[in-house]
Amino acid sequence: MTSDPKGFDNDREPEVPDAGTDPESPSDGARAAEGGADTPPSEGGGAPTGETPDSADTDGRDAEAAAAVAREAGLTAQLDQVRTALNERTLDLQRLQAEFQNYRRRVDRDRVAVKEIAIANLLTELLPVLDDIGRARDHGELVGGFKQVAESLETVAAKLGLMQFGKEGEPFDPTIHEALMHSYSPDVKETTCVQILQPGYRINDRTIRPARVGVAEPQPGSPAGEASAGDSPAGESGDGGDGEKESGGPEEG
Repeated sequence: MTSDPKGFDNDREPEVPDAGTDPESPSDGARAAEGGADTPPSEGGGAPTGETPDSADTDGRDAEAAAAVAREAGLTAQLDQVRTALNERTLDLQRLQAEFQNYRRRVDRDRVAVKEIAIANLLTELLPVLDDIGRARDHGELVGGFKQVAESLETVAAKLGLMQFGKEGEPFDPTIHEALMHSYSPDVKETTCVQILQPGYRINDRTIRPARVGVAEPQPGSPAGEASAGDSPAGESGDGGDGEKESGGPEEG
């Protein structure tokens, strides 16, 4: 004889699930419990949140608008800084360009000045040679091959800008004439160059050697002499009177 298991009631029939009920599905009580756990608390029984969906959306849009305004303000400030820096760099560039233009003009001017000085120095050294050529021509000794060489030299000097001046009969000008001899003459009405002892030379408007001349003034007592009374030429020496007053001789080239 075997004993029944402890706690087993032979008289109790086992529960049989209904035909339309899934034995593995939870019971209505369990579903209710689960539904009660997932269901949010009611307005009266649960804790209030203080916000509605509409107010949350409004706050989000306001925050986004404020962020956009802040970003725009930051970009505007950066743009102002960039514009300020651009203006400063532009002014610096304009200043540098002006300085460069001034420097280039100064260099060009100095280059021209140096060239003119070099040419003037060269031609100044050639003046004695040109004086010798002129004296040889006056004495009829400029012939043959020497004549061709002399003319070629004078042509080259003229191309470099050398010009000769000083002619008999022209008025005396102390800025370009150097009076070495002085005399009085009834044939002149003003102080006049009556003798060219050594021609003068200039390069463009620059005089590199004045013309050395003999000058004559109007005869004292004549109308022309009275008109020019009180004016003394640069080379006058001694007291007035007839005849030639020599203050020096021509310098040999």
